[in-house]
Amino acid sequence: MPIIEVENLEKTYKTIEKEEGMIGYVKNLLKPRYKEFKAVKGINFKIEQGELVGYIGENGAGKSTTIKMLTGLLTPTSGKVLVDGIIPNEKRIQNNQNIGAVFGQKTQLWWDLPVIESFRLIKKMYQIPENEYRKNLKKFTNLLELEELLEKQVKNLSLGQKMRCEIAATFLHNPKIVYLDEPTIGLDVLVKEKIRKFIKEINQEKKTTVILTTHDLKDIEDVCDRIILLDNGKIIYDGEKQKFKDTYGKYIIAEFIIKNKKENIKLDNIEILEEKENKIKVKFSHEEMTIVKVMNEVSKNCTIEDIHMKEAELEDILKEIYKGVHNPC
Repeated sequence: MPIIEVENLEKTYKTIEKEEGMIGYVKNLLKPRYKEFKAVKGINFKIEQGELVGYIGENGAGKSTTIKMLTGLLTPTSGKVLVDGIIPNEKRIQNNQNIGAVFGQKTQLWWDLPVIESFRLIKKMYQIPENEYRKNLKKFTNLLELEELLEKQVKNLSLGQKMRCEIAATFLHNPKIVYLDEPTIGLDVLVKEKIRKFIKEINQEKKTTVILTTHDLKDIEDVCDRIILLDNGKIIYDGEKQKFKDTYGKYIIAEFIIKNKKENIKLDNIEILEEKENKIKVKFSHEEMTIVKVMNEVSKNCTIEDIHMKEAELEDILKEIYKGVHNPC
């Protein structure tokens, strides 16, 4: 049985149509006119226990609205949500016992207290057994390098230090499901790597289901096995990450180190991404062209000294999708 089931889920917001001026203000006060905005439009998906899912899309696509309905913070306009057999907005306390969540810059740590005191309060709130609490605290302290942070007040931590503590607090009570909304935003590369490694290790050890929403697609590349791609409130792709890349990443980027370049380079069926006196970067479909053909075309315009190639990465593919080059529907 899936740990999360979403069926025909919709969320509509009502906003007041404001009119300008004093007359408009009075009208809005006495007889407001509303317009509707549908943030989530009849989506369906199921998630099994232990899955690592990247729930991605542009700003306004409906990601955070979905997560808030899964956590019980929002009531759906229509449709069905079951999280471990619970309707989240109807049994919020029971649902909260099973989940953990990180929402961007919103903290669950007490600002003026040392980090360890926040952890102790979380222990009491979730009634974590002493041996389980000590075991998790020791493990998380090692994995996230929290040793020197536990006695510091939260307000004195850097952003990266605070986020490592937030992640530890989120997993402390062994939740079945964890929602991570932009957990690495604004962090440096080393902190991001620590958090990604931590998520994967806890997932492997405890089969914790993780739903990750982020604009840093390296998070998805490194952590997730499955992608759910949302656009304008609708799911336009749901499947394996590698299959997504195989299906929509049908192009190769090649960088040539060159000399003796002609003034006006012209290439057939090859897109020039960058052109300099000693370098040219191109993109081509591996279904239409081979690297040998590309090299032959390039060599008509210059002398090739070296070549570097890479397949399209997740970020490149999504840019193409949002530009309308591909349509995964």
